[in-house]
Amino acid sequence: MSDRKEFRDLSTPEEAHEAIASLSLTPPPESVPLDAARGRVLAERVDATIDVPGFDRASMDGYAVRGRDTFGADESDPVVLDLVGAVHAGEEPDVAVEPGTCAEISTGAVLPPGADAVVMVERTDDLGGEIEIRTAVAPGDSVMLAGADIAAGSRALGPGTRITPREIGLLSALGVDEVPVHGAPTVGIVSTGDELVRPGDELDSSRGEIYDVNSQTIAAGVAEAGGEPVLYPHAGDDYEEMERLLRDAADECDLVLSSGSTSASAVDVIYRVIEERGELLLHGVAVKPGKPMLVGRLDSAETPSAYVGLPGYPVSALTIFRTFVAPAIRRAAGRSEPRTATMTGEFAVRERYSEGRLRLMPVGLVERAGTDEPLVYPVDKGSGATTSLVEADGIVEVHPDTEYIAAGETVTVTLFSPDVRVPRLLGVGEDDPLLSRLLDRVDAPRYLPVGSREGIRRLRDGAPDVAVVAGPSERDVDSEELGAWTREWGLVVSDPLDGLADLVDRDLRFVNRDRAAGLRATFDAALAALADDRGSSRAALAEQIDGYDLTVKAHESPARAVRSGKADAGLGLRATAETLGLDFVSLGHERVALLAAPDRANKPAVGELVDALADSADDRALLPGYDVA
Repeated sequence: MSDRKEFRDLSTPEEAHEAIASLSLTPPPESVPLDAARGRVLAERVDATIDVPGFDRASMDGYAVRGRDTFGADESDPVVLDLVGAVHAGEEPDVAVEPGTCAEISTGAVLPPGADAVVMVERTDDLGGEIEIRTAVAPGDSVMLAGADIAAGSRALGPGTRITPREIGLLSALGVDEVPVHGAPTVGIVSTGDELVRPGDELDSSRGEIYDVNSQTIAAGVAEAGGEPVLYPHAGDDYEEMERLLRDAADECDLVLSSGSTSASAVDVIYRVIEERGELLLHGVAVKPGKPMLVGRLDSAETPSAYVGLPGYPVSALTIFRTFVAPAIRRAAGRSEPRTATMTGEFAVRERYSEGRLRLMPVGLVERAGTDEPLVYPVDKGSGATTSLVEADGIVEVHPDTEYIAAGETVTVTLFSPDVRVPRLLGVGEDDPLLSRLLDRVDAPRYLPVGSREGIRRLRDGAPDVAVVAGPSERDVDSEELGAWTREWGLVVSDPLDGLADLVDRDLRFVNRDRAAGLRATFDAALAALADDRGSSRAALAEQIDGYDLTVKAHESPARAVRSGKADAGLGLRATAETLGLDFVSLGHERVALLAAPDRANKPAVGELVDALADSADDRALLPGYDVA
């Protein structure tokens, strides 16, 4: 019988926060050079040890005077003073201002002895050795007195102050070159999984290798929260290797983060290491995504190191990190919680939910004409889809007792950042090379290549502004067609074929497009026509094609399978075949239409896309097989 650990008693989110808060990951304060202090947080008060400025100085160009000598002066009855010299910035005055005299002075220059005010040059006339003063000034006018900015002994900056360029300027003015700051917690990051490869290294997809997303993503989050990320080598499912990496990280870091593998064995290995080489405080949280979360301590050469085990899927890992771990890192670094940016909006579709866990639902936003509140729609490709990281703009918390969110319901979105910019255009539908070029000419668009069938469904449900659809469709939607183009489609091949009949009759390996693609519907229609000619059925011919059910999403994927030798033929476009240097068997031209929701056709961003299509002659010339519809 297996003794593998199960998530039987899930902790609440509040208990997870408390468990992480109980961990000690705060490093001691340190002093850093001023040029390395930006973004750090002061650990103690900084007092001024000098006056700033350290002398009485002129705040404008003019003449240094004794204020009383100008009393009564105006345009009709000026006062004339003898000029005794000049004082420039950065020089020690070599003149004194006696009664009835004045000295020329530059902005920032030291006020000469005897003077207590400055008359701006615009209110004077030089009479050659004498200066005519046409305005009265009082002592202190146009003068910054010593210590006026900050005086010696004053409190300049308090503990907990985040050091920005403004604080750098003040510290520089005080002559501070070493700054006492909160220590930045060092955070070791260990990604588990033999299949992981660091970005930049060669990837062997035939062995099931994938690029490591979590290490760099979590490291960026650690740095943003005020920690210092330390990346460790990947760990496999071997107990000894996992133990060695985790203990090395515990010896060197204040906090150790692991992102787990999807395999049960790796989860068990991590669980065993924490139990046998430390203390496990929590295993499993009632939250979606991110249920398989671990919190504990790891023994180290000195004090125990804090430990948090994150889920393996990128969206889950980042969501759990932002929700539970980042606040602890900020506290340890002395940083306050950032300004939480929230936005209310109207939910676009009806979303069912009845799992009894707190759901942190990723959502996207899109501008709505005539209102400041955006439209909100769910972005959920599954936790393993890395594109969800950039297609979502924030999170909607769905409480455990919620059964559904209604279309049109007002929801509050916690944005991933105050800098999130709401997309001006949301498009869905067919994956197409010309469309990619058109979108480059629209300001702040977002396009989800979900396929023509799904694009029509989503347009009907009300979230997107436009849908790009190709091929025959059994679904209808209330929409306005704003433009169209054609593209030549067929078979991308490694060796010449006579046509679709060869694909059916010969022993060839084929890669098809997924059922949501309009190109797949066009192919199926052509296959059905061939079946009618032969007195057969489309299903019967499909069974004769080796790989008919081997489907991929992107328009280039079948062609790339042919180029790599994994297939003899793939469903694709002439433009793709020529780009990749492959042979092409034309099976016809397919119409691609740009459809808009009727109430969005006049939206400015939609107009930009329509204008881009109208001006697309140069783009179509670069894409063989493309033309206007």
